[in-house]
Amino acid sequence: MTRPQTARRKRANGVESRQRILDAAVEIAGERGYDGTSIAAVSAKCGLPASSIYWHFKDKDDLIAAVIERSFEAWLTAVELPGDDTGTPLERVTAMAANVARSLVDAPDFLRLGLMLALERRPTEPRGRTVFLQVRDITHQKIAEVLTALFPGLDEDAVHTLTIYTVAGADGLFVHREVTGDAVDLVALFELHARLVHDAAARMAAARSQKG
Repeated sequence: MTRPQTARRKRANGVESRQRILDAAVEIAGERGYDGTSIAAVSAKCGLPASSIYWHFKDKDDLIAAVIERSFEAWLTAVELPGDDTGTPLERVTAMAANVARSLVDAPDFLRLGLMLALERRPTEPRGRTVFLQVRDITHQKIAEVLTALFPGLDEDAVHTLTIYTVAGADGLFVHREVTGDAVDLVALFELHARLVHDAAARMAAARSQKG
């Protein structure tokens, strides 16, 4: 019979091993991309045998999908609009944008790997790409909720258009930083992007109000 303390230690070791594998996969994928990532390379990086990796993950695709999911969960906590008592709508949306940018600097893996997979076309779609598209839908929903909360006068089409614009702009700024390097102030750029979206939403809401 397994003692409780032994069982807890095994679970803790399993969690630690899984994190080591994911950390190694992030480094390998960041350096070599999806095609250049292999179980053997991850094994060499994390110091665990391939059998341990296969115990946690079915294959490379399952591993990459888990990397995207873990990074997205860390990022998702930042996509929350500050409460009404924290300032004007503009101040609230720029604060949220700054938090999102900081989280992308700290946990960029889901967007970095996800965009890489999303832009590729393969005969068999990797699960990682499917996971990224799913979490991207969640991102769209979150942004739409924020726009609706800040500008209740916007109609559904306007919210949809502004959501697409917001996400596409964020993608572009992130890619620019990936290409250019850490000298790019992603937080400042996201705050600027948020102000532009805010101003556009305010104008669209005012125009609709005048028509009504």
